[in-house]
Amino acid sequence: MKIVLGFDDSPHAQAALCWIRQQNWPTATKVIVVSAVRAPVTAYAEVYAPAVPYPAELVEELTRHHEELTMRAERELHESGLETVAKVLQGDAREVLVDVARAEGAELIVVGSHGRTGLAKLVLGSVASYVVSHADCNVVVVKKL
Repeated sequence: MKIVLGFDDSPHAQAALCWIRQQNWPTATKVIVVSAVRAPVTAYAEVYAPAVPYPAELVEELTRHHEELTMRAERELHESGLETVAKVLQGDAREVLVDVARAEGAELIVVGSHGRTGLAKLVLGSVASYVVSHADCNVVVVKKL
């Protein structure tokens, strides 16, 4: 069985990781820990303000941070007896998770839910909602209790 775990530095992602660790999986189950680095968007209030190139160092720093997160998650899952691999990719987390699951032939995607509602959900979007709607496989959304 192949499982894709969407992972970031939130307690919600940690809850999803814990959920996976608590389940009884078939022998040789593989968990692909996936984290997405989205390049921040810069905005200017004044029309004549020059565009500032996004510093490559910042993207590299974000990537290193996500690599450390995924390695820790991968280690935890491996210690639970699961086969693991970590991937840090650039892009929107929603699309990255669906694309990785398709490419890997995953049978399950596990994500944490931030539980945003109203304007926060509208502005920030919902990774869980997108993945549930667009994935070709089953999706488990774990709520942090």
